[in-house]
Amino acid sequence: MTRDRQITGRHVAMIFVSAFAVIIAVNLLLAFSAVKTFPGLEVKNSYIASQTFDDRRQAQHALGWEINASAERGALVLSIRDSSGHPVEAASLHAVVGRATHVKDDFTPEFLYDGQDYVARASLAEGNWNMRMTATAQDGTTFEQRVVLHVER
Repeated sequence: MTRDRQITGRHVAMIFVSAFAVIIAVNLLLAFSAVKTFPGLEVKNSYIASQTFDDRRQAQHALGWEINASAERGALVLSIRDSSGHPVEAASLHAVVGRATHVKDDFTPEFLYDGQDYVARASLAEGNWNMRMTATAQDGTTFEQRVVLHVER
């Protein structure tokens, strides 16, 4: 003898609650992962930063600098050229190199100017890297840029 099983209201309620429990668990997992890998704030107060954005952008464009970065033979090379293609020696240079997805590999290279380019000792693993650099021109103008660097082996 076989007994037919019927879906009761209790079964439907359990399926409904289970489905929402899975959805909520996945959302919590993704939210936790996103917050854990977030590198932090770019600026302390975005409203204040926006008030001077256009002036800073125009001053930076007026410099006419072209930035390129490469990683070769254990060295990180940062090239700054003016609008005529001549090398630029900045009054100061600060950079942070890291992955776009997390901050655990971030480091601050010690750049030295060799008369043509800025060079730092660094062995970068294969993949995509970001360099967030801030340079100050000889006239005091601040130049900020994120330079994307792709390393292949």
